[in-house]
Amino acid sequence: MKKIIGIFSILIILITGYTHKVWGQSQGQNREEWIYKKQGGERDPAPYPPLREADVMWAKKVWRLIDLREKMNQPLYYPTHPMGDWYSLIDVILNTLKSGEEIYAYDADIGDDMTVQITQADIDSKFGADFDSVWVEDLDGSGRGQWEIAKSDVTSSEVKQFIIQEIWYFDNKLSSLQVRVIGICPIRISLNKETGQIEKRRLFWIKYRQFRKPFANFEAFNRRNDAHRISYDDMFLQRRFQSFILAESNVYDNRTVTDYEIGRGALLESEKIKEFIFNFEQDLWEY
Repeated sequence: MKKIIGIFSILIILITGYTHKVWGQSQGQNREEWIYKKQGGERDPAPYPPLREADVMWAKKVWRLIDLREKMNQPLYYPTHPMGDWYSLIDVILNTLKSGEEIYAYDADIGDDMTVQITQADIDSKFGADFDSVWVEDLDGSGRGQWEIAKSDVTSSEVKQFIIQEIWYFDNKLSSLQVRVIGICPIRISLNKETGQIEKRRLFWIKYRQFRKPFANFEAFNRRNDAHRISYDDMFLQRRFQSFILAESNVYDNRTVTDYEIGRGALLESEKIKEFIFNFEQDLWEY
């Protein structure tokens, strides 16, 4: 009897120790509690179909605006603060840039060519996270204190829009119209405390191909099924976002639609460009 009790005691100790070990591992990984193990950080992005220059019969570069305040685009915006292993698109981008890998951001103030690299300090400055002097009082309540240098935090939730560059092309080998995203530019919309005006600023450009791996390993929220959340890479590949065209490549220094149309006219021009791309493929199959 004593032998049986001893065996049960040892089993209880082993089970308790294993439970604490598993809990410690899950806390260290900071992953969302779930009923099965999710494959985080282990997925590769779906490969693009092979493409040769000779296969491209026609191509057109297009700039689109994605407004994260639209309902369909909200999975790209939330959560405004990381929750376990659930991150917003902009937080995935910012964390990847800070990861130390050879992945860079490019200056958006000089153009859309993505040729001039910027530093992390430049990115923080564009977010308004500058160093400033702050008066810090002593804890004794005497009213005395000293000036200290402090840095304000980056507020990623102020990014409410994205501009994407993409190339539409007709692939002779596949006999179909294809599209590839080549760049993403976050847009910060914030309140200027000095002027009291709402400011809108392009922060930086990133090359999409450099971010496909991290995008493939972070999931966007699915309103209908928690067990079938797709990655941010799939969101772009499957075109699960709402947008309108800002510009197409043109002889006028790639001017935007709003440079020559305003209001309803700009929206109609955007639809005209989209319709032209759609009709191009349809016209190829007319007999």
